This record gives sequence, C-alpha cells and structure tokens, in this order.
Amino acid sequence: MSRKTLVVYLMAGHDTPALAEAAVAGGADVVELGFPFSDPLADGPVIRAAAERALAEGMRTEACLACLAETRTRVAETPLVPMTYASLLEAYGWERFEADARAAGATGLIVADLPAGARPGLRRIQLVAPTSTDERIRLAGETTDGWLYLVTLTGTTGARTELSSGLAELAARARALTDVPLHAGFGISTPEQARAAADLTDGVVVGSRALQEAEDGIEALRAYVASLRNALDA
Repeated sequence: MSRKTLVVYLMAGHDTPALAEAAVAGGADVVELGFPFSDPLADGPVIRAAAERALAEGMRTEACLACLAETRTRVAETPLVPMTYASLLEAYGWERFEADARAAGATGLIVADLPAGARPGLRRIQLVAPTSTDERIRLAGETTDGWLYLVTLTGTTGARTELSSGLAELAARARALTDVPLHAGFGISTPEQARAAADLTDGVVVGSRALQEAEDGIEALRAYVASLRNALDA
C-alpha cells in the first residue's frame, strides 16, 4: 500500500517555523501555512481565532512570506503550501504574490475562495466540495497543481465528532473524473477519522485540531501529528 499523505495546517506566526519542524518530525508530509485574513469565509472558529491572533501579532503578507522563508530553512525538503484568500492576493498583486511566495520556498498555493477557471495563469491547488458539479470537478482536476483538495462537508473548517458522510460520494465522483491524487480536509481531527478518510482518498488535511494542539506547545503538536501518522500507516 502506498503511503498516505498527511498535510498539517498551521497559521503563520512567530512560533510557526518551530511548530512546522515539530509537525514534520511527527510525520507530516506537507505543511499548509495559513496567511491570516480578516474575513475568512471558509474557516471555522478555531482558525478564525488563530487568524485574529496572527493579525494582532502583525502578520501581514510580507511578514507571512518571511515566516514561510524561515519555515523553509527549518524543513528543507517538505512541501510548503500557503493558504489564503483572493482579496489578499488582489491587494498584494497576483503575479507578485506567486513569485514572492515561490521565492520564499512555497511549493504550491491554495486560494480558498477562488473558483476553478478563475485566473487560469495562477498555478494552485484546487478545492472541490460535495456541492461541486461534475463539470467543476473535472475542470479542477485538469487545472490543479499536484493534488485535488476534497472539502468533506458543506460549511466551515473545524473539528467534528464524526467524518462527513458526504466524503465517500465526493471521492468516488472525483476518482471517476480525474486521476490526480485526492486529499480530504475539513472536519478531520482524530486518528480514527484520518484513517477513515484516507481509506477513501490518497491523503488527509488536518487544521483546526492541529492548531489546538499547537497551543499546548511543540511537543504536544509533534505527538498529535505522530498519532495521525501512526493511524494512516496502520
């Protein structure tokens, strides 16, 4: 069986490079780095609170890019993927942001509220949801950068008590429409949920719970990520 990909989301901040290093030590394959935005429509309360703290810390776009560059020095081989919103790129400059992010060490980019087909020149990882049409899933699969992000539920991010029942159908539809790797995110927080999601896909993205664990320090985050890695490898 091929190794399932574990993507861990962290919010850009002063402690993030060390936290990213701990996540990779725990078994993360990819680190998704949130660039805080004042009105993050896709994000639930944990990520919203983390974004507010980051903004209060002064984490504007240039500071986030510096955080990305510092994280790259800590995790030299690990893919790093900034996750942000279109308004931030609009303000900074689309081409400038992509160039500066890549120069800082980004290996991909997620723009949570930019639909497939918009700004076709911007290389990015596309997101699809249970509400996406087959046409949208096919287009996203054709234009995505490396893998397709399956949003497991309709709504915002956040830890849930059980895995979304909509993931199985979404994963089956996406498998029929594209041959790129599929990674599931939103609402995955426990090792059991990660294992169940990975049984349907090629990997999982864990965000809100990882941020909660990171609040307890580097070792807590490393141990939590290791529990996810062990579940995926079982």
